[in-house]
Amino acid sequence: MKSTIIPSKIVKERRDYNAWVANETLEDYSLRYAPKSFRRWSEATVANTALGGISFLALEAIGGSLVIGYGFANTFWAIVIVSALIFAAGVPIAYYAAKYNIDIDLLTRGAGFGYIGSTITSLVYASFTFIFFALEAAIMAQALKLYFGLPLSLGYLFCSLIIIPLVFYGVTLINKLQLWTQPIWLSLMIAPYIFVGYKEPDCWSNWLNFGGNSPSGASFDPLLFGAAATVIFSLIAQLGEQVDYLRFLPDKQENNRLRWWGAVIAAGPGWIIVGAAKLLGGAFLTSLAIAHGTSLIQAKEPIQMYLAGFADVFGNPKITLAVAVLFVIISQIKINVTNAYAGSLAWSNFFSRLTHSHPGRVVWLIFNIAIALLLMELGVFDTLEAVLGLYSHVAIAWVGALVADLAINKPLKLSPSYIEFKRAYLYNFNPVGFGSMAIASLISILAFIGTFGDYAQAYSSFLALGIAFTLSPLIAWLTQGKYYIARENPLRQTVNLNPPLITCYVCEQSYEPDDSAYCPVYDSYICSLCCSLEAKCHDSCKTTEEQPSLIQTLASVLFQNKLSPQLSIRIIRFTASFLLLAGIVGATVGFVFYFGIGESSQFSALATAMLLKIFSVLYVLLLVFCAMGAWWFVLSEESRVLAEEELEKQNDQLQGEIQERQRAQTALQGLTHELEMRVEQRTAELSEALTNLKQTQSQLVQTEKMSSLGQLVAGVAHEINNPVNFIHGNVTHATGYIQDLLELIQAYRTEFPHSPPIIEDLTEEIELDFLLEDLPNLLTSMQVGTERIREIVLSLRVFSRLDEAECKAVNLHEGIDSTLMILGNRLKATSERPQIEIVRDYGALPLVECYAGQLNQVFMNLFANAIDAFEEYNKGRSYPEIANNPNRMTIQTRLLEDNKVLIAIADNGTGISQDVRTKVFEPFFTTKGVERGTGLGLSISYQIVVEKHQGTFRCVSSPGEGTTFIIEIPTSLDLKGEENSNSPNKIPC
Repeated sequence: MKSTIIPSKIVKERRDYNAWVANETLEDYSLRYAPKSFRRWSEATVANTALGGISFLALEAIGGSLVIGYGFANTFWAIVIVSALIFAAGVPIAYYAAKYNIDIDLLTRGAGFGYIGSTITSLVYASFTFIFFALEAAIMAQALKLYFGLPLSLGYLFCSLIIIPLVFYGVTLINKLQLWTQPIWLSLMIAPYIFVGYKEPDCWSNWLNFGGNSPSGASFDPLLFGAAATVIFSLIAQLGEQVDYLRFLPDKQENNRLRWWGAVIAAGPGWIIVGAAKLLGGAFLTSLAIAHGTSLIQAKEPIQMYLAGFADVFGNPKITLAVAVLFVIISQIKINVTNAYAGSLAWSNFFSRLTHSHPGRVVWLIFNIAIALLLMELGVFDTLEAVLGLYSHVAIAWVGALVADLAINKPLKLSPSYIEFKRAYLYNFNPVGFGSMAIASLISILAFIGTFGDYAQAYSSFLALGIAFTLSPLIAWLTQGKYYIARENPLRQTVNLNPPLITCYVCEQSYEPDDSAYCPVYDSYICSLCCSLEAKCHDSCKTTEEQPSLIQTLASVLFQNKLSPQLSIRIIRFTASFLLLAGIVGATVGFVFYFGIGESSQFSALATAMLLKIFSVLYVLLLVFCAMGAWWFVLSEESRVLAEEELEKQNDQLQGEIQERQRAQTALQGLTHELEMRVEQRTAELSEALTNLKQTQSQLVQTEKMSSLGQLVAGVAHEINNPVNFIHGNVTHATGYIQDLLELIQAYRTEFPHSPPIIEDLTEEIELDFLLEDLPNLLTSMQVGTERIREIVLSLRVFSRLDEAECKAVNLHEGIDSTLMILGNRLKATSERPQIEIVRDYGALPLVECYAGQLNQVFMNLFANAIDAFEEYNKGRSYPEIANNPNRMTIQTRLLEDNKVLIAIADNGTGISQDVRTKVFEPFFTTKGVERGTGLGLSISYQIVVEKHQGTFRCVSSPGEGTTFIIEIPTSLDLKGEENSNSPNKIPC
């Protein structure tokens, strides 16, 4: 059933721990694939490092032991045939490891063994590393004893401890060590064979005819050949150490294809070519050492071999001993850094899956060396042949199943074409590889201990290889390959040469997609290491109703649903645990009996039979304890799982409550934030309303002032108009009357030229002649004056427009001229400046529908501002300077193509700056003094033009180049749209 786990939160301690584990300074990608960012070495460097690991002298020791025990012919053909098989097995392993940049454990996971199934192979691989570490360190300790007299027990300790700092920083330091020591090692290894062949030519024939302790002497014997092959087959696990370095190869590209393949072959399966030569070389040097007088027991020690070899190189025995010891030390350090490094990787993989924790590769490095030290102290070198013979069967079965999957199952599409190594996408057990290995190991070990006869015993290693190689494709075909992939990896759908990095939710480090997996427990992507260390998920991401686990499938098949699912699974787990414990205990008891008693000549047949019964009874008793331990393990595991499930439920419930409270808190915070926003919004609205109110009040005051001024002007004009009209109308009549009286006087003076004295005196006193001449002129002046008064009154009426409709078609030029006439006094010349020139550039305009009185206010504001600007500009300038550059206002009107009228009012003053120009239409903005302006004139004018007349109003100016105000209004107003306008700054008509 699919997990319903609530996405978990990561506590700080967990995140810090996983981030520390993810630090690859020391870890060297021990539990994951090697990313491109870490693979900085060239193909040659990686190959050289991997080949440096085959310097181990255990090869010579094995060759020496085999030639002493089985003779030349059996040893030679065992080395040749087994080496060919190892080479063939190494090709697919090396190729897939280098292609996917993974070590042998991760390769095993995805190639038929499953996530937990490969744990057994990690243990097998770890055993290989500490067994050979112990053998190599024992060889080095023997050399130190021979040269320095150091006791073997102390030599074992010394040879173990010096390896730790060399492996501490992983492959980075190992690369340098192998590079520096490679020339010395090669020179010292090859030199003895050259000198011995030259100085002792008969040594070759001695070797070819060497029989040792072999019953068949130097001739071939099938049974002895099989026994020798079994020991050599144990070296097949060395492929794992080669792969540990091959995973650091750069990606295969077109430009490095040959170099890449060369490194894969040379450092992968190619190691066995040099290894076979070293095996044969060990057999040769052993025969040489015996010919020089060394005992059969000591002749198989590499230090004794190379003492015999270097004796022909150096004449001085002291130099020979020193060089031989130096060679042994270099060789053993080169191989044991590889053994220790590979062992630390194997133990890390093994325990990380069992315990879901990873204290670090360095911990397992020390653990691996400690086991090797224990084996050395127990005398592993003396039982070399027996130990390797038993061990080789499991290693051969493992590699056989692995090779079959890579070389057969994948080409036949019985398994996925790629290697999936992440826990999130793998089943715990895959019967293809794990089942093949288990069956092949069991049958071959039974054959090895003599259960199936002499030939089966001799060829038990070939049985292990053949059975595993055959069963793997067979089981894959039977299971249809359904136990390879538990669920699809969504990241595999993205093909990108430079994929983006993915941040792990747990450790917060960045990884390539190949090293990341989607985890439904955290509802995010996590890295493969954090996935391995996750303990509480119980693989919920892979458990579905459609795809039961392997144990559930097995229980269903065996019990046919006759028992409850829980009881069925409990029985299967008990059986598996019991068989595992019984097998381990049986192998241990059998190993002790076979090699401690069965092969000893100290016991008679009767004593051996008696001891066999005792061992059998002991084993039966131990089986009882194994059954109790298995049952205890199953029940405790169930209790632990139930406790974890209960804790998980409580945790989920607690997390649910926390999330519910968090949602409530979030909702409360959202509501509080919303209320705060509403308060801020309402406050802003009130502030804006208050500002608008203040502006409106000021505008109303200004409008009221203009309205009052208009009413005053209209009233004065009306009051003046009546008497002026009366005077103007009667001046004409008065002129006629006076003209008649003047004619009468003239006629009287003609008819009566001699007037009485009193008349003459009066005529002279009033200067009648002057009156007769000046009176017509006086009447004409009065006529002109009354006409001027009438024009002024008419201009006042045009400006105020109070006696006309609010919106009507008018002549804009009349409004402009009337405004200029009112301001005529300010335009006249003064003692400080000449007259302000007015340039009228009127176009042919139609009558324009507008609010004439308000437009006249706009003209009044613009003209007044221009005059104020001139007065400010003229301060400090002399009269001649002003006369040379007179103040001028230009008024231009045009009819535009889109039925709009343009009115441009320009002056040649100082102009205004960009800063001021952007603010001229803002309310209360003014550059005048406090008593000279309110800053509302242009603001109100802007609203009259834009809002009232649906036009545009803009200012064009630059400092020193004057200012131009441009007004554009339509010739006819859309009164309906204007009535619907809801502008808060609308000017009332």
